[in-house]
Amino acid sequence: MKKRAKEIADTMLDSSDVHIVSHIDADGITSASIAYAALNRAGINASVQFVKQLEERIIGDIKEKKHPLIWFTDLGSGQLDSLAALKCVITDHHEPQGDSSGNFDRGDILSYSTKKTIELNPHRYGIDGSTEISGAGTTYLVAKEMGDNVDLSKLAVVGAVGDMQASARGKLIGLNRKILAEGEREGVVSTTMDAQLYGLESRPISKVIEYASDPLLPGLSGDEIGCMNFLEELNVPIKEDGGWRKWYHLDNSEKRRIISALADRILNRGYPPSYARSLVGEVYIFPGEEPGTMLHEAKEFSTLLNSCGRYRKGKVGLEVCLGDREKKLKEARGLLKGHQKVLVDCLRTIESQGVEQKEYLQYFHGGYNIPETVLGTVAGMVLGSGRVDRSIPILGFAYTEDDEGVKVSSRATRSLVDSGLDLSQVMSNISKKVGGEGGGHAIAAGAFIPMGTEDKFLKLAENMVKKQIR
Repeated sequence: MKKRAKEIADTMLDSSDVHIVSHIDADGITSASIAYAALNRAGINASVQFVKQLEERIIGDIKEKKHPLIWFTDLGSGQLDSLAALKCVITDHHEPQGDSSGNFDRGDILSYSTKKTIELNPHRYGIDGSTEISGAGTTYLVAKEMGDNVDLSKLAVVGAVGDMQASARGKLIGLNRKILAEGEREGVVSTTMDAQLYGLESRPISKVIEYASDPLLPGLSGDEIGCMNFLEELNVPIKEDGGWRKWYHLDNSEKRRIISALADRILNRGYPPSYARSLVGEVYIFPGEEPGTMLHEAKEFSTLLNSCGRYRKGKVGLEVCLGDREKKLKEARGLLKGHQKVLVDCLRTIESQGVEQKEYLQYFHGGYNIPETVLGTVAGMVLGSGRVDRSIPILGFAYTEDDEGVKVSSRATRSLVDSGLDLSQVMSNISKKVGGEGGGHAIAAGAFIPMGTEDKFLKLAENMVKKQIR
């Protein structure tokens, strides 16, 4: 991988103009930011384009622009055949489709005559791209070969966390861990053991517990008064000097009391010990960012970036990653606030209509009431809500904005994946059978299918899930 990263880096350094095309989620935004920063530092002109999916229409538009060189980040490995005519490099971590073992002559970049691409993908080297390295990580490997860019490891950590690669085991593993270690040595990242709850920096402690969904806190999640009473019983003040206390304000004794009480509550209600253990894990802090802000901790940083991508504002997230702490950061926070309201409305929609359950999967159809851009997030929240069966995967459907098809998003638990479930294969294989396309990771994947094919998709998907789990 290092050798291939060096080949791509040399290709970049031989070019004077590079167009970056990246995915719209947190991993895609951090990938593009790493690529842009590395090119900019090398004095190479760069432009950036964010896409929700690398479909044929978009590939056609890119071809028409005739960019001297294109850098696909966090996507591209699933469309190798369609990209064959382009002068491009790919740094991706999704399951590749096709062969890109070829190379092209760097001296011939401007001639636009070769049909070869250079791809860096961990799956080509026997490394799991869904758990061991993200798109931002593969892009960082190239950036590191382009110059003194170790400080960009911070963004690679954000990308990996945003891609949920730390969630399963409570910490980053594989190549992600090596990148993390480089960031720690550089002083741009620090690691601490703490609660695996969202909002440790930005939310009052009672809200951290109230809004917890992964892991779900039985008898507390969703209960505002119950959470306040819970903290009062533990003698943990929720206010200090007239302001709300946040998790990072607590001393170690207070944190221990809360986590121990939460673990007892989980075990006493019959949940397995592994569920209680998931309360604690590694938390990644960025010393250069202001404490108490979303940028100070990786999980919240990635959530902020995701909200930018979901509303077609990937370039706002890019500017935040590149250092804007004024105008663009304020805009990103506004997008997040709107994003959270949309999610609440979506959950109410599903609560009112319910989730349909089959033997091997469950699903809901959001129609026009759930935006396709948040469908995956909503599916994950429903699965973690405690109100549906976590022993089978969940699928969500929603009509696309252009009325040309249906978006499908699927989510599962790590235990299901350990039992053989691979949603990436389900989404990829079944979508093709109904005239669509899809892919992703074993634990989270998506697809786009024609309208009216949902029932057929569900039937075929259930059969495949049944075979995988058995």
